[in-house]
Amino acid sequence: MSPLLRRPTGQTGQIHAITPEDANWGYVGFGVYRLKAGQSAREATGEREAILVLVEGKAKLQAAGPDFDQDFGELGERMSVFEKTPPHCLYVPNDSDWSATATSDCTLAVCSAPGKGGHAAQVIGPVGIETVTRGKGANTRYINTIAMEERDVADSLLVTEVFTPTGNWSSYPPHRHDEDDFPRMTYLEETYYHRLNPAQGYGHQRVWTEDGALDETMTVHDHDLVLVPRGHHPCGVPWGYEMYYLNVMAGPLRKWRFQNHPHHDWIFQRDSAGD
Repeated sequence: MSPLLRRPTGQTGQIHAITPEDANWGYVGFGVYRLKAGQSAREATGEREAILVLVEGKAKLQAAGPDFDQDFGELGERMSVFEKTPPHCLYVPNDSDWSATATSDCTLAVCSAPGKGGHAAQVIGPVGIETVTRGKGANTRYINTIAMEERDVADSLLVTEVFTPTGNWSSYPPHRHDEDDFPRMTYLEETYYHRLNPAQGYGHQRVWTEDGALDETMTVHDHDLVLVPRGHHPCGVPWGYEMYYLNVMAGPLRKWRFQNHPHHDWIFQRDSAGD
């Protein structure tokens, strides 16, 4: 199995726990908790900020730091991620602690990156999370922009959700963001947390560099995670199944600038021109 593909470690509790050390990179961390009603999870952020995403279900969330202690009450609304409505999320700054107690069966994602103390703990969404359409034809997908650069809600984190309709491609045309060369490109590590509907479905994701040094094609199932350290990284889902993924990106600069693969950029240019 590819070292970039991570299967869930169980059915309940913490099923993913990716640290920068584990991923062999410098910025992105990612975890997933699948909690039954009444179960709890808690973590200390240390030097890292976190965005908690209620992928599905409801939970009571609390956070505390050196100068705050807040009970955010019960958050969450969509009971299935494939309702496609914007999620409830919570930003927690570095040097803080958070806890979550499930009030229904829930899936809680923990997105993390280096914190700089620049933002206070706050609820993010569903208000203010815009659902946008990207691509055309079999390249169409729908984006919930949780915390991209146009929203000043984090120090390092960029977080977004993507819904890919049955039979479609996503993160396409192939693109990369693996050079620290702003404004042409930004270096951003990235994780993909995949869900499939119906859950027995599957999809494919390829991660490769133009020089061929990295070239991995992976079959992804419900709750699988893919690491994208560099290179191009499109994914697709067969007819009959829908794909969801939660993207987490971070790097030296909280901006998303990418370059399409030169062989396939014509697709982007055609779609941008409205053809």
